[in-house]
Parts: sequence; structure tokens; C-alpha cells
Amino acid sequence: MRILAIGAHQDDNEFRVGGMAYKWVKAGHTVRFLSMCNGSGGHHIMTPEETTARRYKESQEVAKYLGVQYDIWSDVEDCTLMPDLETRFRLVRYIREFNPDLIIAHRNNDYHADHRASAQLVQDASYLLTVPHTCPEVPAMRFMPVIVYNEDAFKNPVFDATYVMDLDDVIDVKLHIAHLNECQVYEWLPYTHGEEVPVGEKERFEWLKGMNITKDTTDEEVMSATRGYSVRFAKTAARFRNKLIEKYGTDKGSKVRYAEAFQLSEYGSKPTEEFNKTLFGL
Repeated sequence: MRILAIGAHQDDNEFRVGGMAYKWVKAGHTVRFLSMCNGSGGHHIMTPEETTARRYKESQEVAKYLGVQYDIWSDVEDCTLMPDLETRFRLVRYIREFNPDLIIAHRNNDYHADHRASAQLVQDASYLLTVPHTCPEVPAMRFMPVIVYNEDAFKNPVFDATYVMDLDDVIDVKLHIAHLNECQVYEWLPYTHGEEVPVGEKERFEWLKGMNITKDTTDEEVMSATRGYSVRFAKTAARFRNKLIEKYGTDKGSKVRYAEAFQLSEYGSKPTEEFNKTLFGL
């Protein structure tokens, strides 16, 4: 199958679907990442031009590591993405050219204006994908793809996970993806949070991971922890423990430490049993 993850910024796809992207590629599926902004705003020292070039380089390292194609709309500056008609039609053409079976996107309620704009663009493009006289230069898709949302923490409305996937076997992969986003995880984001990052390579990576999560770490301990990418990726499993038990059974589901979660969107096609089995093991 063909899977398209659409994020506003480069690290959105890596952090929210990077683990499953790796699994899907290994299973023989084709995965593509799209960043709708060029990364220009994500640094406090480098110029926008320097930041864009560095983030592009790091994203291509991620692409090579995961085995995905990583496209970036280099002409869209951070914090300027707009859900206007021109960009909507640009996205319609882009999606049609790739012809995905699954699109993974932001929800409309999100802390960042670019995330909200990206979500709105996917929503507005969804039905138009099948309308032949809209963007006729690219053949219309016969059916809309299935669309799911990435996990977020907003509560109005609350994120309602449809699929929760065990990532324990690829957590090292996902942590390495974070590590490859060097200027984000070691420079820009620590600056925004007022954090000091260790200097040595090994020390930096241990700082990135944060809390040492073991089979004995409780969900309460994970949910009360405040920093580290191990914690960030473990919170999904803790948050949706009941869903994991429902999917994998009590023995395995209660022991999963890391997960990714997705909510089915009503703007896409209804997934078939074969689709769910192939991509989500249901």
C-alpha cells in the first residue's frame, strides 16, 4: 500500500508516525513524508536560510534511515502556512500524483497555527481528490484514501484513538530518528524550554532519552514524568492502555511500553477489513 504522512514541519511526521513508517517500509509498503513548511523558523541562532538548509539535510538523513521519500515545500516559510485556495489545489495535485491508500494528518485543534492550517488543507482537499474538473491537469482519484489523525493532547474534542500500535520492537529506531533531528532536539526545543543540553555525544543521547523506562515502570510514573523522548513515546502506551489490552490481549497489552496512536477521520474513506488487517493488524 501507499502511505502519505502530511505534517506542517519536518519533525511532525518523525515523532508521530516514525515508528510505524519504519515497520510499514519493512513490510514492503511505500511511505512518503510531506512537510508543508520549510523549517525556517525553528532556530534561535542560525538565520532562516541556514536553518532551512540544515533541517533539509537532517530530514534527508531521516528519509534514508527509514527508507521513505521526504518532500518539503521549500517555498513556504514556517508560521505562514495558510489554508487558502491556491494551497488547497496544490495539495490536491500533490496527493493525486502519489495516489495514497492512507493519509496521516494533524487534527484541526492544535497549538500551532501551521498544524491547524495543514489539518484544514487536508480536510478541504479530501473530497476534491475525486472531482475530475478540479485540478484537471492531474487525473482525479477514483476513491478518497483512508485518512487518520496523529495523536495530540487536546481535550476539546479529545483525541479518540482508533488504532494503537505496539512500538517496543522499534523504539531504538524512533529514538534515533529524534537524534537525527539534531538542531531541533538538541538546540531549538531546549532553548524554548530553558533546558541545558550536555556536550558529549553519549551524554547528549542519554539526555534525549530521559527517563529509563523498564518493564517495571508504571503508567503513573510515565504520565507524571515531564521530559525526555522515551517518556514522550511511552506516554501514548500509558494513555491508551485499555486499547492496547483490547488489541493485543491482557498479557501482551499490559506490558507494551511504547506506542503510536491514530484516530480515524470521517473525511476519508471507510477502511475495509483487509486494509485494517494489512496496515494495523486488526
